[in-house]
Amino acid sequence: MQIGKTGISEAERAHRREKGLCFYCAGADHFRLRCPQRPRVGRVEHSRVGFRTGDTQVVGSLCASFVDNEKKKSRILLPISLTWEGVHLKTEAFLDSGASGNFMDKNFAAKNLIPLVLKERPLMVEAIDGKPLSCPHITHDTVDVCMKTGVLHQETIRFQIIESPSCPVVLGFPWLTEHNPVVDWVQRDIKCWGQSCQSKCLGTVNVIGSLNIATAPPLSTEVPECYLALKEVFSKARTEVLPPHRPYDCAIDLLPGTMPPRGHVYPLSQRENDIMEEYIRENLERGFIRRSSSPAGAGFFFVSKKEGDLRPCIDYRGLNRITIRNAYPIPLITELFDRLKGARVYTKLDLRGAYNLVRVKKGDEWKTAFNTRSGHYEYLVMPFGLCNAPAVFQDLINDTLREFLQEFVIVYLDDILIYSPDVDTHHVHVKQVLKKLLKAGLYCKLEKCLFDIVTVQFLGYIITPGGFQMDPKKLSAILDWPLPQGLKAIQRFLGFTNYYRRFIKDFSALVAPLTAMTKKGVGNQKWTPQATQAFEALKQAFTTAPVLRHPDPALPFQVEVDASELGLGAVLSQREAPDKPLHPCGFYSRKLSPAEKNYDIGNRELLAVIAALAEWRYLLEGSKDPIVIITDHKNLTYIGDAKRLNSRQARWSLFLSSFNFVLTYRPGSRNIKADALSRQYESYEHNIQDQHPIVPQERIIAATTISVSSPLMKRLQTVQGAAPGGK
Repeated sequence: MQIGKTGISEAERAHRREKGLCFYCAGADHFRLRCPQRPRVGRVEHSRVGFRTGDTQVVGSLCASFVDNEKKKSRILLPISLTWEGVHLKTEAFLDSGASGNFMDKNFAAKNLIPLVLKERPLMVEAIDGKPLSCPHITHDTVDVCMKTGVLHQETIRFQIIESPSCPVVLGFPWLTEHNPVVDWVQRDIKCWGQSCQSKCLGTVNVIGSLNIATAPPLSTEVPECYLALKEVFSKARTEVLPPHRPYDCAIDLLPGTMPPRGHVYPLSQRENDIMEEYIRENLERGFIRRSSSPAGAGFFFVSKKEGDLRPCIDYRGLNRITIRNAYPIPLITELFDRLKGARVYTKLDLRGAYNLVRVKKGDEWKTAFNTRSGHYEYLVMPFGLCNAPAVFQDLINDTLREFLQEFVIVYLDDILIYSPDVDTHHVHVKQVLKKLLKAGLYCKLEKCLFDIVTVQFLGYIITPGGFQMDPKKLSAILDWPLPQGLKAIQRFLGFTNYYRRFIKDFSALVAPLTAMTKKGVGNQKWTPQATQAFEALKQAFTTAPVLRHPDPALPFQVEVDASELGLGAVLSQREAPDKPLHPCGFYSRKLSPAEKNYDIGNRELLAVIAALAEWRYLLEGSKDPIVIITDHKNLTYIGDAKRLNSRQARWSLFLSSFNFVLTYRPGSRNIKADALSRQYESYEHNIQDQHPIVPQERIIAATTISVSSPLMKRLQTVQGAAPGGK
């Protein structure tokens, strides 16, 4: 079929005129002026539009576009995940109570190769004031797609295709009434779902018999009534009192023949100096610090928190280098989760001021000394930044709750998970744990606790009565890898996957449609559905066994990191034995913020290290074996020896002090895995469809070779004493 205003033969034109067909697409239900296939020029102005069948029936309204930035900010955009025919796509949907249905932008659907079906009867669309729009008909729907919102909410949905470039996906009034979500208008987020979702969209995972339990309750602001008798365990004031000495006091054992270094006093601004004086005064009153005459002395400085406040920090890098590591054993995560069988309700507790609830071992206080402009002080409680602090605290909390660990409690540092088969038993279990914590002088942060829930995120996993699975956020680096937009992007993705080909069955056959697009002579070949299918199948293969394995804390970890101008990437891997292949345990990537894009290359590479360690902190902190961090930037080792640090570097240095790691250099040409993850956000000006030779084919006549004649060469050799280019 011929489409277009020009290029139609006279015979075809006469045929269409006789049959009353559209001169543009040969459709029978409209003429060329209103053809939905015609390209349109210009944008839809800000208006609300209505959809009609025939000329009179209004079937909906939709805010078609926003031309005002302030109005764009007022939209509620819901993160969603769409899946169809094995393809996975992550995007955002605009919640519009004025829209009569669910809509998708035509170009968005075409770009992502979402299959469309023709509507039985086209719908006419016009502005609410009756003015025509650039695309006056809705002629197509998407096929049924699986839409996931949040962690557990899932449904099958179909979208109507319109022109809406500023709002590619819209969920309208019928969707809102069906699901009846509770919207937080300040945070612009959905907090919980309507009653009908409990049995339909959320499935049986979130329904426990006749239990009246919220699927995703808000964080607590009041002590639940059943635990009021133990409300003292949530006391903030109790954490501001000097704790007693225990067998679990933090010992700081030094390597033989070493002495903690004495650092210099960091210069502070007037504001920082005022806050420092207040910090010293408060902690002297609490008894957390005291004046010192120690020969040691670490530097004191501030780092900025996200809220804009200043957090005091001590530069313990020198002390940590000479401290004997406390290799307290960390349990296997998979073994911990094996105990959850039969559990149907959970409570998650978070401890307040955890490290300050532990004393420094008597006689070791002098090693924690720090310098300020107003004097020399040392800690009596365990400060943040000591390399052995995580292991010491894990020892304390494990012994406190030891009798429950094999029964109904999982503990990781200051995070505590209590699990039970039913609500009544659960309340008994929680009370037992709270009593133990109170007796041990450990207190909970009420605002971070979750009580009586049926789904919980813990240690990078989502735990439900049906079992546990890796948090989808941990797989987003692979699942959200955008469709390659150019030859280099395809080659980069293939280079990444090639490292794991031994773990993927029939790898060569699976990847064939992609490799075919990288061969010479196919520069004008368009992206094919087969290539999309191969691309999505490869991504799915990376998130399942045997490619991606559950991490084993008993084995050494390797972290490969890289930073590009636009993003960060990292791969967490382990090797079962020296002669075994390296298995990935996790992938990580994210875009750089506008401020981070201004970092120099050294700080971007260091940011990649920080981001990777933060992502897998629950696995890497307190690791028995040194973590091998591989980077393609040689100068990263300065962070451990720098005499002066800016605020950002000081914050990073403090964070790094909690990990036992070594940095290893690998040239960028060999750091392909992490490099590919960091560069997946790069867009290319020339994608496959738009690649053209610089010189037109008709201007190329033949290859030309230029050579120097033999007599001239002899004369040059005589004058220079050597052939050209010699020395």
